[in-house]
Amino acid sequence: MSRTLRFDAVLIQAVIAGALSFAHLHDLAAAAGQDGWKAWAYPVSVDLLLVAAWRRMRKNGGNRDAWLWFAIALIASLGANVATAGLLDMNDVPDWLRILVAGWPALAFLGGTLLAHAPTPEPEPAPEPDLEPAAPDLVVERVPDPAPELPPAEPAAEEAPSTPQAAPEPVLPTPAASVPPALLDHARKIADAHHVQTGAPIDAATLRARLGIPAPLADSIALQLA
Repeated sequence: MSRTLRFDAVLIQAVIAGALSFAHLHDLAAAAGQDGWKAWAYPVSVDLLLVAAWRRMRKNGGNRDAWLWFAIALIASLGANVATAGLLDMNDVPDWLRILVAGWPALAFLGGTLLAHAPTPEPEPAPEPDLEPAAPDLVVERVPDPAPELPPAEPAAEEAPSTPQAAPEPVLPTPAASVPPALLDHARKIADAHHVQTGAPIDAATLRARLGIPAPLADSIALQLA
């Protein structure tokens, strides 16, 4: 209810102010020699230019032409209201005011035409949302292969003193070196991959190059993998 009353009060105030301004413009135009219907057309021309400039400013606040013509129409309206307040002899209007009133239609026509045909800035299109989420960067860390454990060095057997009377002992084959289980499992994986790639079992030389181990240890591992 209060909103309706407030709207009605503003509307009534606007009607009263517009009627007074309209009458002042009419009286000034009639005093400047524009009689008949021409005196009534001047207030309409001023108010229409004021409304057109205001609407252009609402659409584009940075339009300087709209601000310029709004100021011109506002000065014309305020000037007419002030001039008819007893500051000007309405029976003896000066010549410069007659020239301004007579030239107002051409000025108002120019302003209305420029405001009507001023380009309206197009709104910038909103950026399209990216529907596909960006794939996160995957960092693959390669776990280095465990270093093979070398067997501990066996202490060299003490050489027995040679006696000329004792018969020479027969040379026994060198026993196979002990291979750690972890190194054997790692060598088995390498041998399986070599067999898949080449179709042939891995030999001791290749196994030695892959693991970086001594030749006896590579031979012992090759025997156990055979």
